[in-house]
Amino acid sequence: MAASETLSPIEIRQHNALTTARYEMSACEMDIVFSLLSKLTKHDQAGTIYEIRVQELMELTGRTWNYKQLLESTENLNSRVYHIDTGKTLLQVSLLASALYRKGEGTIELEISERMRPYLIDLKSNFTSYRLQAAFNLSSKYAKRIYQLASQWKDIGETKTYSLDEFKAMLKLKDPTGKEPEQYAQISALQKYVLDIATTQINEHTDLSIKYELLKKGRSYQSIKFYVSQVRPQQLPIPFELAAEDAKAQAARKHLENLGIEEPGLVQQILQSITHTEALFSFIFKLKTDKIKATKNPGGLFLKMQGLR
Repeated sequence: MAASETLSPIEIRQHNALTTARYEMSACEMDIVFSLLSKLTKHDQAGTIYEIRVQELMELTGRTWNYKQLLESTENLNSRVYHIDTGKTLLQVSLLASALYRKGEGTIELEISERMRPYLIDLKSNFTSYRLQAAFNLSSKYAKRIYQLASQWKDIGETKTYSLDEFKAMLKLKDPTGKEPEQYAQISALQKYVLDIATTQINEHTDLSIKYELLKKGRSYQSIKFYVSQVRPQQLPIPFELAAEDAKAQAARKHLENLGIEEPGLVQQILQSITHTEALFSFIFKLKTDKIKATKNPGGLFLKMQGLR
């Protein structure tokens, strides 16, 4: 794709049975999974190895993941179990079959569990799509999960009504077997630490606007539903075979927008230059990790550093 072409947001697609599966992941694990999903194609064969560049992952997310965090995350992804209930079957399956680190190269090679592959690739007509960059923008692991859930219902405008037990089970806040203690048992704690944070992040950083409604039965809250609307114009889906470079170009546009650099000619000049684009990601990374201090006008500082102002 030529740099001058208009890029639409790359979309991730996954089977709805997986979206509503019961599992728990850290934010780092979810970022790895989002990056992995963006690389899948419907033509992939069993045993396909997917390479993730750590630097690219950090540039896309704007967050720093150290070697220990990444190692723990892939180890967890190897052992963490998805519970996928299709109505007729209950499948317990892990996402990864293996993870290989190439020391000193900054790359991870991931292999998908074959029992999981149909839910990721054989999409048929039952899928959820959500924008890769939006998913990366969310720092709360609960915001990432609720964004996935809301995306499933974005064309309808509201989700189904979930019992609080069902909703908490999906977010791994409650063990249906009762063997583990329930997290955020008080409704005020669930709102403060899960629902309000997720709603704020999704509304500020994604293409969706959501709000939730807690429903009572008698004197206590028993269920929840979400209202979902798209706050940006509907765009045509991206072919599933798009490469990660397209997501990176889209991320660069978003970074420029956040810096207040919106003049079309200037935006195109930056995006058409590999040097300027790489410098942009480096600048954003250093800005978010406090290696560059620019509280008043970071966009102006970037332009000055690149000789564009």
